[in-house]
Amino acid sequence: MGYRNKKSKMLFLTTVLLFVISLYFLLPGTIFAQTTEEETEETVIPEKLEFDITYPELKAKAGEQFSFKMDLTYTGKEEEVTFDLTTEGPEGWYVGVTPAYEQTEISAVKLKPAKKESLKAVAIPLVKPQPGEYKITVKASNEELGLEATAEFLAIVTATYELDLTTKSGRLDTKVTSGKDNHLIIKLENKGSDSIEKITLSADEPEGWIVEFDPKEVEKIEAGKSKEVDVTITPPEKTIAGDYMLTISAKSENAEDKIEVRVTVLTPTIWGWVGIGIIVIVIVGIAVTFARLGRR
Repeated sequence: MGYRNKKSKMLFLTTVLLFVISLYFLLPGTIFAQTTEEETEETVIPEKLEFDITYPELKAKAGEQFSFKMDLTYTGKEEEVTFDLTTEGPEGWYVGVTPAYEQTEISAVKLKPAKKESLKAVAIPLVKPQPGEYKITVKASNEELGLEATAEFLAIVTATYELDLTTKSGRLDTKVTSGKDNHLIIKLENKGSDSIEKITLSADEPEGWIVEFDPKEVEKIEAGKSKEVDVTITPPEKTIAGDYMLTISAKSENAEDKIEVRVTVLTPTIWGWVGIGIIVIVIVGIAVTFARLGRR
């Protein structure tokens, strides 16, 4: 019995020892396998394409160019990938993509993983746009990889005010008769991108002259439109015949312009006949005088 008990104890101890030794060798392998699997999962990099934009909104006056800067970055396992570039803008606008520091327009770009490419979206209105906000879109894509990124920009067009003053005929000279109301038609044209309101007309005329406008104030002229104004010029009756300068000004809160008109003053017809009569009398008097002297 003693021998059997002793043998049983030895067998039990041997079994326990083998179990401990097995755990010693098996557990590190299991832990290492789990760690390796976790590290493998962490190193898997998902493919993506994205734009980085610093200034998504820009302001400029009507007719000016917009230049939006952006960086395009590809993340993935491919060594180098080509992405197509497409643009979309408002009707009547030119929109293109160029490298950040070049002028050449491009339609595609090659990217290496984790390396960004600096680009520039150029938007130019081909017609003078109305003040407001205009959306510009740039897309980069690769159909095979199923990757696409979109950059959206806002071009904010601010109003421009430009008032052009001239005469209806385009000439900056006119003839008037002293002592009478003489008419000159001037034209106000709005060459800006927004309406111009409350335009006041005035004149810097020679002393004693009367210059009046009809109307005296123009309430509103829409962009691209014009308005005619009748100017009445009245020099005094005894104004000496000759050329005089008349300055006409148009002014509003946002814009102004002025012109200088050369005014040629003519004497009234009656004074012309009087002058002719005086000359005839003088000539006749001289002739009579010579005739009398000749008889002597």
